[in-house]
Amino acid sequence: MVDGSAAIETVEQETVVDVDVQGTVADGFEPVRDAFAENFARRGERGAAVAVYRDGRKVVDLRGGTRDADGSPDGEPWTPGTAQVVRSATKGVAAAVPLLLHQRGLVDLDAPVGTYWPEFKAAGKERVLVRHLLSHRAGLPVLDTPLTPGQAVDGVSGPAALAAQAPAWEPGTAHGYHAQTYSWLLGELVLRVTGRSIGSWVAEEIAAPFGAGLWIGLPEAEQARVGRIADVEPPADPAATGLRLRPKKAVSDAYRDPDSLTRRAFAAITPTADENAPAYRAAELPASAGIATADGLARFYASLLGDLDGTRRLFAPATLTLARTEESAGPDRVLVVGTRFGLGYMLHGPASPLLAPGSFGHPGRGGSLGFADPETGISFGYVTNGMQKNVTADPRAQALVRAVALALSPEPGQRPA
Repeated sequence: MVDGSAAIETVEQETVVDVDVQGTVADGFEPVRDAFAENFARRGERGAAVAVYRDGRKVVDLRGGTRDADGSPDGEPWTPGTAQVVRSATKGVAAAVPLLLHQRGLVDLDAPVGTYWPEFKAAGKERVLVRHLLSHRAGLPVLDTPLTPGQAVDGVSGPAALAAQAPAWEPGTAHGYHAQTYSWLLGELVLRVTGRSIGSWVAEEIAAPFGAGLWIGLPEAEQARVGRIADVEPPADPAATGLRLRPKKAVSDAYRDPDSLTRRAFAAITPTADENAPAYRAAELPASAGIATADGLARFYASLLGDLDGTRRLFAPATLTLARTEESAGPDRVLVVGTRFGLGYMLHGPASPLLAPGSFGHPGRGGSLGFADPETGISFGYVTNGMQKNVTADPRAQALVRAVALALSPEPGQRPA
C-alpha cells in the first residue's frame, strides 16, 4: 500500500485552508488518491471518505477534511470511523433485504404485495407485485397528504398512508423514482414477512457478520461518530466537474412545479426533516436516512460479490443476477430524465454513471455513492458531508469513479470499454 496522505490548499473567500488527505492506496490506484485530493481543491469538498475493494481486498482507503460540513479549519478532522447520513445510497442496502428473503424462499418477487400486507390491497393496488416496489414501478411515489417529520418516523403513519393511497399510474406500466415512499413500502414488507424491522435485519444479518459500518436506525451508542451534513454550493468552474451542471429545462420545470410528481415525491415528508437531529438518525427510513462510513458501503457491496474475510457472500449468483437485470428503463416519471433500475438498484447509464455496463448500486442525493461491478470485482463507497445540488450523479463521486476506471485500465490513460 502507498501512503495516501497529502496536504493541499483550497482558496475560499480569500481564506487559505489546508486539507490533509489521509489513508492508503494500493499500487496502481494512485489516480484515486489524486482525484480525491482534487475534489477538495476544485470541486467544493468539505469532508469526505472513499473506500474501494477489489476481489474482497481493500485497495483504497482515504479520508480528508472535517467531519462537520461547516468547513471550519479548526473543526474536528474526519477520522477512520466517521460516518454520515448517505440519503438514498441507503436504498441499495435496504434492497438487499427483500432479495435475501427471496433467496431464502420467504418472499416471492412475483406475488402481490397484498399477499404479505393485506391492507395494501386497497385503492386499486391489488396487482402491485413485490418486484414493482423494488423497481419503482408501483405507481406510489407521492402521498396525497404528506407526512410530518414526526409521522415519517413513527413506524405506523407511513405504511397506513400507503395502504390507503391510490397509484399515480397503473402499477407495472411505467416507472418513477419512489424517493421517500420507498422507506415505508420496503420497511413494512420486511416487517410483515419477518416480524423484524428492516433496520434490525440489516444490523444482524449484514452489518454485524461483515463488520460493515452502516445502519438503518443509528443506535445511541454510535451517535458520536456521525458528522453533520449541510448543503454546499457546487464549484463555479464547470470544467472542474467533468459533468453537465445545467439541468435540462424539463427537469428544472418539474422541480419548480409544486403539483409535479417530482416535487411531490421529494415532499412526501413536509416540512423537510432535520437530518442532523439524533431522532432522525435513529429512525428506520430505508429510503433516505441510512448512516454509513465509506468503508461500510464498500464492504457491503463487496459482500454481495464474494466471500469477505472468511464470511460467506450474501448473494447467490442467481440473486446477483436479479439485482442487476434491467427491470425499468427510459423516461422516469419523477426524475424526468431516463433512468435504469434492476431490483432495488440503479444500473449504469447516462443519468447515473457507474464503473461499467454491468455495475449496480445507488447514489444519494447530494453526493454519496455505493456500487459494485462484478466483472472487475470492484466495490466502491464514497461518503461526503457537503450536499451539492444533484440527485443521481455527483461530480466528486464521478471523478473518483473515473479514477478507479483509470487504475484498472490496461494502458495508462485508457478507460476500459
